[in-house]
Amino acid sequence: MTEFVRIEETDTDGVAIMRLERPKVNALNSQVGAELLAVANELSARDDVRAVVVTGGPKIFAAGADIAEFPITGDRDPSDQVDALIAATFAIENMSAITISAVNGYALGGGCELAMSSDFRIAGEGAVFGQPEILLGIIPGAGGTQRLPRLVGITKAKELNYSGRMVKADEALEIGLVSEVVPDDKVLDRSIELAGTYAKGPAALAQCKRAMMEGMHVSLEEAMKIEKREFVSAFQTDDSVIGIQSFLENGPGKADFTGS
Repeated sequence: MTEFVRIEETDTDGVAIMRLERPKVNALNSQVGAELLAVANELSARDDVRAVVVTGGPKIFAAGADIAEFPITGDRDPSDQVDALIAATFAIENMSAITISAVNGYALGGGCELAMSSDFRIAGEGAVFGQPEILLGIIPGAGGTQRLPRLVGITKAKELNYSGRMVKADEALEIGLVSEVVPDDKVLDRSIELAGTYAKGPAALAQCKRAMMEGMHVSLEEAMKIEKREFVSAFQTDDSVIGIQSFLENGPGKADFTGS
């Protein structure tokens, strides 16, 4: 049983919610990281979940790491705290399910890193993102120097990481950090709606995601081998037969996929 992270079912087929709730600001400590990892693994093992919405609630996503847990004496090694969050972000990033972070309020430091591990980010108009670690005399430790450049480009990522400044929702959309901005009270509903469209998609979404995520870290030649591997794998799904037959009989975009 987890204390701060839980799974919530929805009325939308194939969609589950991963909710972080650690008052007052959803600060991320080693326990929260371990619980995020456990819940991500549990969701990954479920055949009935094809899309996951990650949320911190209607007021705040996650304001960052629990700074009180940072070591300032002894060997000053923060590995125990950050390792759990790193493992959790990889578990979310590597889910075969499509993942969407529903971001209200602050997503700072580890909170921004958590949001970046999902496929998409739906932000409320009042959402604020940032990697303010440099203002503490340290650097991001769970993806801020790595995922952020992949999302917004190296120059903008340097500026944000070097300055530690906060980014409001409209700028986050402009630079590609978020996918969409909606009114604050519509963030979760819109995220579930979008997740539902992917949950109804073909099983090949998993192959497409895997090809893209693995391919971006290797040479183009190696990436094309990955793409071919997943291309062949997609043809082994029942949905590939359904999709091809539907196209031949009814034209594009009319297939009813089963997710298998």
